[in-house]
Amino acid sequence: MKYGFVKVASAVPAVKVANVEYNVQQIESLIAQAEGKGIEVMVLPELCVTGYTCQDLFREQALLDRTEQGVMDLLDFTRKLDIITVVGLPVVINGLLYNCAAVIQSGQLLGIVPKTYLPSYGEFYEKRWFASAQDLNPTDIYFAGSPVHVSAEPQIFVTGDGMKFGVEICEDVWAPIPPSNNLALAGADIILNLSASDEVIGKHAYLKSLLAQQSARTISGYVYTSCGFGESTQDVVFGGSTLIYENGHLLSEGARFSIQPQIHVGQIDVEKLRAERRANTTFINAQHGATARLITCKAVAPKEFELLRDIDPHPFIPKDENMTSTCEEILNIQVAGLAKRLYHINAQKAVVGISGGLDSTLALLVTVKAFDLLGIDRKGVIGITMPGFGTTDRTHNNALKLMETLGVTIREISIAKAVTQHFEDIGHNPKVHDVTYENAQARERTQILMDVANQENAIVVGTGDLSELALGWATYNGDHMSMYGVNAGVPKTLIRYLVSYVAGEMATETLLDIVDTPISPELIPADENGQIKQKTEDLVGPYELHDFFIYYFLRYGFSPKKIFMLAKKAFCTPAPGRDALYTEETVKKWLTVFCRRFFTQQFKRSCMPDGPKVGSVSLSPRGDWRMPSDASYTLWVKECEEL
Repeated sequence: MKYGFVKVASAVPAVKVANVEYNVQQIESLIAQAEGKGIEVMVLPELCVTGYTCQDLFREQALLDRTEQGVMDLLDFTRKLDIITVVGLPVVINGLLYNCAAVIQSGQLLGIVPKTYLPSYGEFYEKRWFASAQDLNPTDIYFAGSPVHVSAEPQIFVTGDGMKFGVEICEDVWAPIPPSNNLALAGADIILNLSASDEVIGKHAYLKSLLAQQSARTISGYVYTSCGFGESTQDVVFGGSTLIYENGHLLSEGARFSIQPQIHVGQIDVEKLRAERRANTTFINAQHGATARLITCKAVAPKEFELLRDIDPHPFIPKDENMTSTCEEILNIQVAGLAKRLYHINAQKAVVGISGGLDSTLALLVTVKAFDLLGIDRKGVIGITMPGFGTTDRTHNNALKLMETLGVTIREISIAKAVTQHFEDIGHNPKVHDVTYENAQARERTQILMDVANQENAIVVGTGDLSELALGWATYNGDHMSMYGVNAGVPKTLIRYLVSYVAGEMATETLLDIVDTPISPELIPADENGQIKQKTEDLVGPYELHDFFIYYFLRYGFSPKKIFMLAKKAFCTPAPGRDALYTEETVKKWLTVFCRRFFTQQFKRSCMPDGPKVGSVSLSPRGDWRMPSDASYTLWVKECEEL
């Protein structure tokens, strides 16, 4: 396990029914291949040592004896290998036959897990041959030359680096209360399922839904494999399914109905799963009383790490297939939040500062939709544009056009005269374009918005977004403050998509031009050509990088080292149709900036206004993120510097 990732495999060997020698040879071949691929844990199908479809041959002593010898052969074959292999086989325990999984590593039989729930319908009449784990009295047996303790007690296997996994067999996961429930609650990070599920119309889709739900419900990795080509087709056909899930998400799926043996590889992020469990109070409460016997495995020798999964560089942005529904849902959440606040205080008016930029545009769109929802005249929305020393014609004109298109009340109040007087009052040289020069403008604009709101018996709708809150990119008690912040739960990269989505609905060139306008607070005078000179992303870093950092830092609590590794895959690796987006040095630079700014700017988040939570990441100090304003960033920045 490195960076929290465990490399697992779901494998389907070639099988000849009741030919143990052949089956073991095929299993050994897959083990050798998997070891070469650096796989840490591999699971093979139910009863793969004998074949699942032996039926009454399971009663034959010759088959049972050869099965035990076959396991001895596997133990001998793996003596110098680190890989953990889980195989299915019949085992006689105290005179009864059990459908079991054997866990093997480095020539050792680490444990035997009997199947709990036995199907007894149609062609699957396992109760004819096997006893259930529920019938098993705890006992010590000697199997394949190894002493093993067997019982119905849940067993969790612990690797040398601390990863924990449990095993259940086929029908177990279809039960109302699967064994994996207890295994996960007792600490298992990954569940392995050895199965022999036949193929009938519609069953595979239902199976995938079932496994996804079980993986999500237990917040676990789930590795599933099923019997394939070679099993008897006397009455049913086995397709050889290989499925790997992580907290309900399908990581990878192999091809069914292959006539060739398969090793389907995936990486499960155990660190992410553990972070989810720690944050999920329902999971914490449910785990009371869950117990299991722990069995220690040998540490798997570290292999050169290669991240196998693709990493989305824009984790907040909805995918194309559900873009419309997701954008609608986000807007509805924002609108519903603001509508409730307006309704609660019986406000018929709202004030929004309109700069011609992305954030204020989205805030205005949300406010207009909230008024429409409440049946209030849009003229009650007072849009105020407040040109200053850095305002360009482009943003100023876009602000006016947008307000005119939406049919809101338009007011223009220049801040130049008031700020110039303020500079004179405090003795500041207006030629010095420092933080005082910039913040005085932001606070003057906020004062105007607040005072107009008082005049109109209205509330000020804030425009600041999640990304700005994380970076502290706001003037304290300036644009940092409002009476309700509708964008507080929306990161900058997502705001661009939301505005683009609305632009597609309204078909306005103004919105499209706002999307294309460089992000800027426009607090520094424009260049000689009247173009925006002060570009936020030149100063604080690209928002697509910062939003990536925000997602993994806040959502899962990943370390800078792991975030950097993921960012390299997302941004520094060429992808189909594009070159690398950034160099590793650039990513490291802005990751360091992010860590430093995130810690030093907490004081602004500690007193942020109310605003609706939209996604899984929120910085509200009243619920999702509670952090002391004086926390040290040393640990995180030091790790960044050592990358």
